[in-house]
Amino acid sequence: MRAAVVVLAAGAGTRVGAGVNKVLLPLGRLPAVARSVKTARAVPGVRRVVLVVREGEQDAVRAAVEPVVSDEPPEVAMAVGGATRHASEWAALSLLAADIESGDLDVVALHDAARPFASVTLYDAVLAAALERGGAIPVVPLHDLVSVAGTPIPHDLVGVQTPQAFRAADLLRAHRDAAADGFEATDTAAILSRYADLPVAAVDSDGGNLKITVAADLVVAELLSDG
Repeated sequence: MRAAVVVLAAGAGTRVGAGVNKVLLPLGRLPAVARSVKTARAVPGVRRVVLVVREGEQDAVRAAVEPVVSDEPPEVAMAVGGATRHASEWAALSLLAADIESGDLDVVALHDAARPFASVTLYDAVLAAALERGGAIPVVPLHDLVSVAGTPIPHDLVGVQTPQAFRAADLLRAHRDAAADGFEATDTAAILSRYADLPVAAVDSDGGNLKITVAADLVVAELLSDG
């Protein structure tokens, strides 16, 4: 398998209330974004990593990931993201387009840098499922939910996480079609659902794939970090 990973770090992360982008906050020895990049580079078959950052944060992010980047492959490229997740994904795919069109990449995974504990094992499962089926998303069961009216919600609902992976050519084609239509989605799978006839497999996630969203998540993240 020949894969690329897009690490999305262009969000504002204001709900954490830290005054800086949450992916730059330290978790033990490494910031969240560095942990995400380190894992992406360790996944077997990954040839390229694209790190998408906010305009004005290039230097800060470059310094944050420097300890986990080397001259050894896979290379890590940086792209400036847009105002939306969709625009940031497109910025990364534009960098990867030549390799996708030449057939040098089979699968592309997209991952939120704010999920710094996604494991190599989870990447392996998602990438393999995407190569076989067309697309794959990690999911976790949602328990003890109630509706606004206070009534129980069906027990088989799941929460969708990242990394999400898709066959590279289909993903690029879907994004180009979306751009032509002026369509934007909040989730990668939604773009494929609208513009590509691909089955998307649900892959069981693991319990450690925490997303840092609010300040309380930082406490849990510190406990999960390895120092």
